[in-house]
This record gives sequence, structure tokens and C-alpha cells, in this order.
Amino acid sequence: MSEKASIKRLKITTFKLRSLLNITRAINENLSQEELLARYESILREDLSIGKLVLYKLSEEWKCILAAGITDPCESQIDVEHYLMPFEEIEYVTSSESEVLSRFDIVLPVIHNGKHIAFVLIGDIDEGRGVSPVIKHLNFIQTISNIIIVAIENIRLFQESLRQEAMRKELELASKMQNMLIPHSGSLPNNERVRINAFYHPHLEVGGDYYDYLELGPDEIGFCISDVSGKGMSAALLMSNFQANLRALFTHDISLKALVEKLNERVMNAANGEKFITLFVAKYNFKSRELEYVNAGHNQPILYKIKNEQLILLDKGCVGMGMLDEIPLIRTGSVEIDGPAKILCYTDGLVELMDGRGITAETSDLEECLRNNGSIDENIQDIIRKQKVLEGSTAIFDDISILGVEIH
Repeated sequence: MSEKASIKRLKITTFKLRSLLNITRAINENLSQEELLARYESILREDLSIGKLVLYKLSEEWKCILAAGITDPCESQIDVEHYLMPFEEIEYVTSSESEVLSRFDIVLPVIHNGKHIAFVLIGDIDEGRGVSPVIKHLNFIQTISNIIIVAIENIRLFQESLRQEAMRKELELASKMQNMLIPHSGSLPNNERVRINAFYHPHLEVGGDYYDYLELGPDEIGFCISDVSGKGMSAALLMSNFQANLRALFTHDISLKALVEKLNERVMNAANGEKFITLFVAKYNFKSRELEYVNAGHNQPILYKIKNEQLILLDKGCVGMGMLDEIPLIRTGSVEIDGPAKILCYTDGLVELMDGRGITAETSDLEECLRNNGSIDENIQDIIRKQKVLEGSTAIFDDISILGVEIH
């Protein structure tokens, strides 16, 4: 090898090493994707005199992440699956029959672990001094492109992990806050007049179910259960807003009809018609022994009168809140409870289960668990066991809430 050839080879090797060092330093300095691409573009366009450069990268889908030296936007809007995926090796496309590819000179596929992860398209190569030096550096361009793409993907994965961790912490905090809004069984009354127990099991970290109990006076209590359409954070936020409104409005003086009308107005303002809430709300007076209620599109609670073994479905009411600007008709139900009785309220996640036939809704198991002399606590535990709520049943696909009221 002549001295001239040795010097030329040394220059090429030095250029490659310098370029690799430049990119490696940029990666080690934790530069952003934009900064890494700027270094990459500088090497290809300034050092190798490439006039046109387009880089496609695969993450969830193919996306153009770099387009330099192009005048027609269509040149960076290529259908990668159709035009580029067939390329397994570096190929010249100047004479391609495809109008899309003939705008470039060379296609360089970047393959990692046997899969295409990027494509580099280069064109307008400087050939003013004979054979373009780019031709001698194609494998190097492919290698440095691989390094850049893997580094950018690692940046994306790291940022995604940070985003997911932040979201996990936000959901954890939201779950704790939501649990503070929903009364726990230990805070519910257990005396000679009434026993109330409850169960709450969100399908995700946060849910759209809600139940509550309020002392309306020395001889009157109020209780409710509700469910927001949908799941997740948006449902939980709407339910938190709903809980605040209900507690502010639900007093001894307000009628259940007026309460539902006001709540419907608040839900419409908060949800803008995008979500709705079903609600069962009731008052019980210990002196008159009257249960007054409205069922606004909710699953029908089951009332079981122990003395005469009578089951009653509490179905009087109206449509759910947030469905209509104004609810046209609200019917108030009234039942006299002339002896010991149990009321089972629940959300649809308890009875709407997924099986091979699709979604089924069945309440016979609930009725069977309630139709006995056992306490409401025992009944709820029997239901949880029968429905396999705590066993990770794959049939369950929604939040589950149960509110049981036992009147002595």
C-alpha cells in the first residue's frame, strides 16, 4: 500500500473514530433526542456532504424524526410499511421505478436484533470530485444510525418509565384521597335501631363508585349508593365532585325529588353530558317506620322483610343524572317497614359479569344470600365469597360497592 493510500485510509479511520466519539460523548452527556439528531445530521450533511437526509424510526408506529435538505414535504411522508420494509440491505434507488424512492439515492435499513428499527434515506450526494466519499462510508452510516436510534429509543423508554411512575404515584394519591371520602365500615352506625355495613372494591386504582350515610336528625337517617359511567381517573374526579354536592345538599328539609333535581343540574355542569351518574338515595324515619327513596337509573336495591319473608325491589325513580338537562319525571317510592328488615344496595360491577356468552346480569344469588335470618354483615360476606370478588375473578370488569342496611 502506497504512502498516499495509507494517509487516506488513516484519515477515513480518524474521521470514523472522531464521529463515533462525538456521538458517544453526546449519549453519555444524556443529551435530548433533538440534540443527538443535530450531532448526527452534522456528521452526515457537513462532514460527508449529503444534501438530503430523511430518518424514519419505529416506536409504536413508524415516524419521521429527521428531515433535512428536502423541499417537498411529501419526501418525508413515505408509507414505510409499503415502500421501505422490503429492504434488508443497503440499496441504490436512484433508478427505482417508484416515484417515491427515486427522489433519493440510497436506502439504508437499520436492523437491531433481527428487526427493522429505522430507515435512512439519503440523496443529493456531492459527486463533484468523482466518486462521492459517501459510497465508502455506507456501512459506517448504517452503524452510526443504529447507535443513534438505539440511544433515542432508550431515551424514550426512560421518559416513559418516568411518566408511568409519576402516574402511578398520582393514582396512589388519588386512591388514598378517594378512600378518605368513602366511609369505612367502622365509622358506620351499629346500634339498637340500625346496623350499616359496606364493602368497596375498585377495579382499578381509583373507581367511580360511591356510597354514604348521613344523620339527618335524631330520628332520621339518609343513605345512598351511586356509580359513574366509565372507570379510572375521570370517573373518580366526577364522583368526588358529586360526593361534595350530595353532602352539601342532602338535609332533613330537602325533598328527595328536589335533591335529585339539584344533583342533576350539578352533574350536567361538571360532566358536560359526557358522563352520567346513577344513584339510589333514601331516607328512613325511625318513628314513622317509613322508607322514602328515589332510584335514579341505579341497580334496584333489594329490601327483605324478615318477619313475613317478603322481597321488594326498590325501583321507583327516574333516569340517571347527567343524561338530560332536566329530568321530566321523578317518582318517589315509599315503603313501610313494620318489622326487622334488611336492605342490600350495590353497583352493577357486582352482578354484571363477563363469561363465554358475553356480559350477564344475575341477581338471584344476591336474593338468596339476603333471604335468611343472618345479619347484613354475614349476608355481604356470603355475597363476596359467592361472586369470588377477592379471588381475582376474571369475570369481574368493573368497580364493586355494596351498602347493607339492617333495620331492627
